[in-house]
Amino acid sequence: MEEKETKYLDSLSRKVIEEASVESPSFNFTNAVMSKVNALQESKATVYKPLISKTSWILISLGAIALVLYVLFFGSNEASSNWVKSIDFGALSNINLNIIPSVSLSKTFTYAVLFFGLMICIQIPLLKNHFDKRFDV
Repeated sequence: MEEKETKYLDSLSRKVIEEASVESPSFNFTNAVMSKVNALQESKATVYKPLISKTSWILISLGAIALVLYVLFFGSNEASSNWVKSIDFGALSNINLNIIPSVSLSKTFTYAVLFFGLMICIQIPLLKNHFDKRFDV
């Protein structure tokens, strides 16, 4: 019984395939599809917008540099340090901050921590550029 069904299905499928014509796309099919793909808007999910703009970073950097230069060149004047002397820091001397009374750090550990911080400051921009390039099309 299964052989008859198999032969019937085989002959039916052969007839259907022979009768069906081969369809071919129009002459300008690829160009039409590519024009529609190019017309699609870029996805808003992958557009990178920094939290702090480049101009803000430049202003922050200039402010920090100006502050450092001011302290280096004008910070040692007697007149500019008078306002600091007028502030009463006596209230801060009453606060007990001796949570760990005697901790001494070796120079090796201090240098390791500084080097670690420097490496992090170098790697952050490198990783940022790497991930920015991944989102560029």
